[in-house]
Amino acid sequence: MPAVRHRLPIAPATLHDFDAGLAAHHRAPLQRGLVTTLQVNVGKLCNQACHHCHVEAGPKRTEIMSEAVATRVLELLAASPQITTLDLTGGAPEMNPSFRRIVVEARRLGRRVIDRCNLTILFEPGMADLATFLAEHDVEVVASLPCYTADNVEQQRGHGVFAKSIAALRQLNALGYGAPGSPHALDLVYNPGGAFLPPAQAPLEATYRDRLRRDHGIEFRHLLTITNMPIKRFADYLNARGEYDAYMSLLVNHLNPATTDHLMCRSLLSVGWDGTLYDCDFNQMLELPVPGSARTIFELGTLGELSGAPIATGEHCFGCTAGTGSSCGGSLT
Repeated sequence: MPAVRHRLPIAPATLHDFDAGLAAHHRAPLQRGLVTTLQVNVGKLCNQACHHCHVEAGPKRTEIMSEAVATRVLELLAASPQITTLDLTGGAPEMNPSFRRIVVEARRLGRRVIDRCNLTILFEPGMADLATFLAEHDVEVVASLPCYTADNVEQQRGHGVFAKSIAALRQLNALGYGAPGSPHALDLVYNPGGAFLPPAQAPLEATYRDRLRRDHGIEFRHLLTITNMPIKRFADYLNARGEYDAYMSLLVNHLNPATTDHLMCRSLLSVGWDGTLYDCDFNQMLELPVPGSARTIFELGTLGELSGAPIATGEHCFGCTAGTGSSCGGSLT
C-alpha cells in the first residue's frame, strides 16, 4: 500500500495547541455553521476489535444506545428539517436493536441515511437479510477496507477479515451497490496502517478500483481516505512504539489552512450512545462535549440551536487538517 512518510523534527509539546496553530495561519477559532448532518454513534459493541479503532469498539463492549435515546434522536430529526443526512456509526451500528427502526423512520422523513459498515457484520448471526434491508431502504453504505490486499487488511482487522469483506462486497454488488448510476451508493474507506498520512485520495482510488475489479470483480463509487487520529487504541499503538510525539509533529507540521473551511465539525453534530452531544465522533471518544449549557439531546428543542456555536478542539484536531485534510467524507482538499 502506498504511504506518505515524512521524517520531521519533533515539534515541542507547546506547539500542539490547535487554536494557536490556527492563529499562526491567521485563522479564527472553529465555529459551527448550519448543522446539516447528524452523526449518531449507537454503541461500541462490534463483532471486530481493529487495531486502529478510535472507538475501542469490540465484542465485549456493553455501551449501547437505548430505545429511549433512539426515540429522542428521531424526534429531533423530525423537528430539524435542515438536517439532510443521518450518519449511523458504532461499533457495528447494525448490532444495535434500534438500528433498523432508526433507518426506517429516517428514510420515512426523507433523510439520506449512511451506514458505516465493517462488511463482516453481514455474516453474523441474525444478519442474513441485512444487505437486502439496506438496499430496500436506499441506505448508503460506507465500508471500511484499509487495503486491496489481504495481508494489509488482516494486520489491522484480524485473520480472515479480508475474505469476508470481499464476499460482503460481492453481496452488495449483486444488489446494485456500487454500480454506475445505481441509487445504492457504496464507498470504501482507507486508513493508514501506521504512523503516516494517507496518500492522495484520487490516485489511490484509481488503484483500488483497478485491483478490486481485476482481482475480485468488485465495483464501488468512491474511496475515502481518513487520517488515523492519535486517540484511544491508535494512541496506545503509538505510545507502545514510542512514536506518539513524532506522529503529533507530523500532523502539526502539515497543518493545511485550506482545510479549515471544510472541516466536518462545521456542519455536523455527533450524538453519543447515551445522548450526549459532541462536535465530532473523535471528541466523543475523548469525552469532550460541545461547549455551552445544552450537553444532551434531551436539552434541545431542535438541532439548529447549535448552529453558530463554538467548537471544542484539542491536539487531535491536527489530524483533520494535516495534508489534504480528513473527514468522515474523506479528503478535504
